[in-house]
Amino acid sequence: MKKFKRIRDKITLHPMMAFIFLSAFVILLSGILDVFDASVTYNKVNIKTGNYQPTLVTVESLLNLSGIKYIFSNTVSNFVSFAPLSMLLITLIGIGIMDKSGFLDTLFFVLTKKMPKTAVTYVFSLICVLATIAGDLSFIILIPLAALLFKYGKRNPEVGIILAFASISLGNGINLFISSTDSSLITITESAARIITTGYKVNTFCYLFIMVAATLIGCAIITYITEKIIAPKMGKYEETEEIVTDKEKLTKREWRGLLFALTGAVIYLVVFIYNIIPFVPLGGNLIDYSQARYIDKLFGYDSFFNHGFVFVVTFLFFLVGLLYAFGIKSINNHRDICNYLSHSLDEIGKVIILIFFASMFISLLKYTNIGSLITASISNIIPSIKFGGIPLIILIMILTMITTIFQPGYVARWSIMSSTVVPQMMTAGFTPEFAQLVFSASSSIIYGLTPVMAYFVIYISYMEKYDKDGVSVIKCIRHQIPYAISILGMWILLLIVWYIVGIPLGISTLPTI
Repeated sequence: MKKFKRIRDKITLHPMMAFIFLSAFVILLSGILDVFDASVTYNKVNIKTGNYQPTLVTVESLLNLSGIKYIFSNTVSNFVSFAPLSMLLITLIGIGIMDKSGFLDTLFFVLTKKMPKTAVTYVFSLICVLATIAGDLSFIILIPLAALLFKYGKRNPEVGIILAFASISLGNGINLFISSTDSSLITITESAARIITTGYKVNTFCYLFIMVAATLIGCAIITYITEKIIAPKMGKYEETEEIVTDKEKLTKREWRGLLFALTGAVIYLVVFIYNIIPFVPLGGNLIDYSQARYIDKLFGYDSFFNHGFVFVVTFLFFLVGLLYAFGIKSINNHRDICNYLSHSLDEIGKVIILIFFASMFISLLKYTNIGSLITASISNIIPSIKFGGIPLIILIMILTMITTIFQPGYVARWSIMSSTVVPQMMTAGFTPEFAQLVFSASSSIIYGLTPVMAYFVIYISYMEKYDKDGVSVIKCIRHQIPYAISILGMWILLLIVWYIVGIPLGISTLPTI
């Protein structure tokens, strides 16, 4: 067994090499598909006219002159503009000062000292699911915090990373609150539904009831898998630095620091919350009133939070970390502040290089249109399906999961698939809301299993940071498979029960027409 493990470790690719080989494969595949003139025409719903618009998808080769120019001209710019990179670096500044000052150690001690491990896991999973209302920023914030939460709780930080990534991936298909992505999907769904029913309108709270069930059950499933499968398999974590102490209670300085930090956080949050409440005196200054839905007022394309939310969160972390440090009197001069700020950026070089190769792979795949080609090809299969009911639900789930592997972005993929999925399911007696739910649920199952997803590299980077034996793309995916299989089973059961019994999905919304 040990011999097999040594052989496996030797042939296991480092994530950097994996992304290099994936990039080379995309380049080669694009050239082959271009030789055979691979293309697909699909019907896309024009949101303005409400009619079908034939759209041609062709493969862009990376082996011709234009493709080679693109590789050399855009690789650097794509890396610089790669959202996970900038978001991670900025957020780590705030997390670094919270960690270095001791605020996180103290906060986690207070919050978890009387809670069973299972309860901590469940609550954190629930936080991760709910945090997806802020979009993909939740990957950047909660994965490093999960590692520190488990480390300070004398548990393996890798377990926390795996838990956070699985929960956030699940949360992209399950949430009690509508997110900006959900809002975009609803707009596309309405356009597709109007092919069958003129003027169809989707209720904002159309998924409230089933989402409550999915959130509570999903987090329980994730907690069980984490505690019974992942944690025993990962084993104990041997800390190289003895920074975790066996304290029984907080000192007076720590209580003072916590009081300073939490007071500053409350004041900061009250000011911002007041400024996102519309139509109040001197408030509501940070929302975009040109949007119809409240979530779009907050996170719409031109909103303040869409452009500034990363810094809003980072400044909050900076504030509480700094106030805590002042409270315990651990900062003597401005140099101490600078050292605190750079704490989380120490030894970040390997992460940046890994992100570079991941950004190259993702940008090359996007340029070739291979993901869109596969999605459109599968979408064109759907109108030929001749059955309905439960078999149709399961088949749509399978096709959606396949497309997620190659094109994980929800909005871009739904803009292609909705023109066939929604009319097909409406013809079979399902509501457009149920069709969108099947799509979102199926996507969330595979979302954490594909390296094409931009934030998968953040997951790998932190696993690489804490795994003493080294990680690989396959190894990281393998950790997520038990979650994916279990959540798939949960969603199949929920969707079938809701469909057969006829339970409302949400307010004034049923599974069937």
